[in-house]
Amino acid sequence: MSENPIEITPAAAAHIKDNGGVVTVRLAPRHGCCGGVASLAIAEPRAPDVPADYANFDLGGIRLFIAHELVGEGLRIDCEGWWKLRRLYVDGAAVQTPRQH
Repeated sequence: MSENPIEITPAAAAHIKDNGGVVTVRLAPRHGCCGGVASLAIAEPRAPDVPADYANFDLGGIRLFIAHELVGEGLRIDCEGWWKLRRLYVDGAAVQTPRQH
């Protein structure tokens, strides 16, 4: 793939490199109070438990593992917070909910 599969801001890149140089982007279920569930894209500064389940890319010093369904979705990883309370987040992903017809 010639394009980057995801945009990583300079602040997020620095945070990822400070935490081992690996990031995983995946969908994580979030459960609502009334029994609903939605999947949100999250970024974690670690390798996935099962790397074979992810597309992976070397992005100039950062090893990216990204869920196949999120590749090419126009996502961006950024970082927020201060000092040791910094965390990564994914912007641009639509919330995905299971629908039964």
